Amino acid sequence: MRLRSVATLLATLVLALAVPATAEATPGSGVSGTIFKQKTVRDTDYVLREVVIQPGGYTGWHYHDGKLYAYVKDGTLTHNSADCGLDGLYRKGAAFTEPSDTVHIGRNLGTTPVVLEVLYVLPHGSPLSQDAPNPGCPF
Repeated sequence: MRLRSVATLLATLVLALAVPATAEATPGSGVSGTIFKQKTVRDTDYVLREVVIQPGGYTGWHYHDGKLYAYVKDGTLTHNSADCGLDGLYRKGAAFTEPSDTVHIGRNLGTTPVVLEVLYVLPHGSPLSQDAPNPGCPF
């Protein structure tokens, strides 16, 4: 095998490994977030964030590496688990938690924005969420 062929093969392999497969990710739509406060205590990151989901919007399938505590400031959040079942319908004034490593999706099926105040309690350096493939649900 020529040196140029080997270099091309290596470059192709590096790119294939570095670029995630977009078919597996389920990105959200109509979602924005603003971080208000972040603090690290020992090996834990605490992040206070406001999340807004517009009418018809959704978070995409995802999970968290730590626990999440949320308060619904406005709107109604439809929350589904990886078995496609409804595991929560959270209206204005409701509080709920999400355990770590549990695949789920949040959707706004209403006509007004959903506004959530969220506290993430994560292992230090973890992202706020990890994308997950759609587990086969029709939404």
